[in-house]
Order: sequence, then C-alpha cells, then structure tokens
Amino acid sequence: MPEYDFDLFTIGAGSGGVRASRIAASHGARVAVAEEFRIGGTCVIRGCVPKKMLVYASMFAEELGHAGRFGWTVEGLSFDWPKLRDFVAADVDRLEGLYGNTLASNNVASFKSRATVAGPNMVRLADGQEFTARHILIAVGARPVMPSIAGGDLCISSNEIFGLSEFPQKLVVVGGGYIALEFAGIFNALGADVTVVNRSDVLLRGYDRPCVERVQAIMAARGVRFVMDAHLRQVERRADGQLQANVGSQVITADQVLVATGRTPNTAGLGLDSAGIALGSRGEIPVDALGATSCPSIHAVGDVTDRVQLTPVAIREGHALADTLFGGNPRSTSYDHIPSAVFTQPPLAAVGLTEDQARKEHARVKVYSSDFRPMKNLYAPHAERGLYRMIVDEDTDKVLGLHMVGPDSAEILQAAAIAIRAGLTKADFDATVALHPSMAEELVLMR
Repeated sequence: MPEYDFDLFTIGAGSGGVRASRIAASHGARVAVAEEFRIGGTCVIRGCVPKKMLVYASMFAEELGHAGRFGWTVEGLSFDWPKLRDFVAADVDRLEGLYGNTLASNNVASFKSRATVAGPNMVRLADGQEFTARHILIAVGARPVMPSIAGGDLCISSNEIFGLSEFPQKLVVVGGGYIALEFAGIFNALGADVTVVNRSDVLLRGYDRPCVERVQAIMAARGVRFVMDAHLRQVERRADGQLQANVGSQVITADQVLVATGRTPNTAGLGLDSAGIALGSRGEIPVDALGATSCPSIHAVGDVTDRVQLTPVAIREGHALADTLFGGNPRSTSYDHIPSAVFTQPPLAAVGLTEDQARKEHARVKVYSSDFRPMKNLYAPHAERGLYRMIVDEDTDKVLGLHMVGPDSAEILQAAAIAIRAGLTKADFDATVALHPSMAEELVLMR
C-alpha cells in the first residue's frame, strides 16, 4: 500500500494551484485538488479575465464616438448592462469548464469542497473526509479588504461588481490602486457618473509618477472625479434607496460604493497551526525561494504568500514548485523585470525601475521620453497624448525601466520587456529601425 493517499494535495484551484497540480501530475505524481468555490481562482472567475472583458466593452464607447469621421454611420446607439453582464458570466463558465477539463485530462482528482490542513501530511475536507499527502500545497489566493465602518456592509468589492442586477448610474470607487482605477475607467466609459476617493494624494503607488499623472489627467478629462486625501467614514442607505457615502467633509450619493483598497491573503481558518506554521504580519504564509514553508511537507504559491500578487507570477511559482518536488529540477521564480499593466483608458504599462527607484540605486540616471499624440487619436473626441519614458543607467547605457501611457501600451510592452530583461542598451533600441506608422516606433525614437 502507498505510504500516502496522494503525492501532492493542492488546496485552491486558482492559476497557481492548477498549474502546479497539472505539472506535478505530468511528472507522474498522484495529485488531488480541493476548491471550495469555482475552479479558476480570482483571475478567471472574478478578476483579470472578466474585468478585461468589461474593459473591451467600455472601449467601444470611445471608438464609436469618432467612427463617423471614418465613414461609419451608427444609429440607435445604446448600452445594455444585463446583456454584457450575462455574456461575461457565460464566458467565465466556459473558462471554468476548460480548467476543470485540464485537471481531469491530467488525472488530477478534484474535490468541490473547502479543505484545511489537519497536520503536516493531512488534509481534511468540510464533510470530514481526511487524506494523507506527501506534500501539501496552499494556493488559496487573497480576498478583498473591506472597511470596518458603519455601513461597510452596504459596500461591494470587486467580487460582486460583475453580477450587479442594475447598472450603477452613480458609482463611488474607494481606492487608488490598479483595481480601483480600472473599474473607474470602465464604468465611466459605459456612462456612469464616477467618483474616485483615495486616502492619500498618490495614485498607483510603485508606478512612474509622470505616467500616473498623465493617466489621472486623462481620466479627469473624461469625466472621472477625484477626491484625494479623504477617507470613507460611513455609508448609509437613504429613504429613496440610494447610498450616502460620507467622505471626509463631503457627502456623495451613489447607487453603489465599490471598495478596492487592497487584498489580503486568504489564510483564515486554514489550520496551518496544526503543522506549526506561523503567519506573517499581513496574514501571509512565509516561504523560502522554492516555496517551502517552515513545515518541510507544506508549500505555498501565489497571492497567499503576498510576494507579488499577479496571476503570471503565481503560474510560474506553481510550475517551478512542481518541477522542484517531482521533476528533479529544483528551481525558483525570478521577480526581476516583471511587466505589469493598469488597464485604464488609456492603459499604463511598465517594466523595470521607475525614475525615483533608479536614482536611489544608480549614481547617474538619464531619462528619455516621447510625449506624442497617437495617430489613432488625431480625430478622437478627446485630444489625448501618449507618454513613453525610458530610464537608463548613464554609465552603462543599460535600460533600467520602461513606462508607457497610450493605446495598446500593454500589448507593446510585452515585447519590450524581453529586451529590457535581456539587458539591452539605449543604443540597441536606437539601432533598431522604426516600424512606421505605429505607436511602438516611439520606443526607438526617444530623445
């Protein structure tokens, strides 16, 4: 008889957990996964995938607004929120089915149940079933942080916004990170009156300041109102059904109040103490470079470790862990030069160091930039300009960071991130022939 029921038991079927389980099974391991909600995790079910679908939908508002100049006649223009909502929900169902098929086709046993740790090599399901495992992987992700204020239960998070029964004509978005600004841009473009409330005077911490300022200016010009240095103090339900948000000294009425002030590791009640694992100060599971916890048989990947809360990072961590445990190829995940994007309208994309970060780490830094009006915007209702900024080590000419605001900047950045990770110099960019006419050609024309 086998010493354990499974070689790997994964708790959580999000991006990191599914990848680790699939790769472990491909190496010959006996694998099981337990998921209490839906297979696919935050990204597929209630995060980046359905949100990007909403971004696509909202982009049509801008595109249709100047289609007439290009010969198109658009009559009877209207927007139907329930139709969009149901279309996105159906696509989420489709993707969840594909993820489930992936596990099944790789002979991974699946349990639709909450699972907790019952010891270094023991997992317990909600119905009381227990299984032993040589290795246990915790990949339960993170959840939205909600405010502990009067009326906080009247607010919604990014989890609930996809399923709203009615379109919010007035929306208050609390937060200044990428989730807050993306939803603010989406609902503003779809026709809502949007107010962003941020507790400080800085949006999108960690991104290049001039690019963030450009995004904020464009969003404001499109009608998003910003209330900075203000806290959400209380939310009340009025007699007419609307919400009343007390923000600083202001009172703002809204149909919905969306709170997007961060996410916290989803570790409550996991039973990690039964294996002697102490959580970190933010509720995260501390792990080493290979994803191992203080208990040798228990590992963790993805948002639950609170290292880098990005889906592609969780996927890489899960893959590396499976290779380490079962593939005879111990390896860690590199966190250098991770590209990221904020799908505002227009989007902001970045890789590498910001100017402020570079000046702290390097003796001499030179910044190259291109402030231009994309050809696509020449006849748009909004005279918006793109902004590309390249951060360069002046002593070595090595490109340290690239930051972009403009249409399709996220699509352009992915290829540029390869060049920056490879250590190319500003001279290498300059030596590359421009692809004309395109916005991407600005990458090799910056001065």
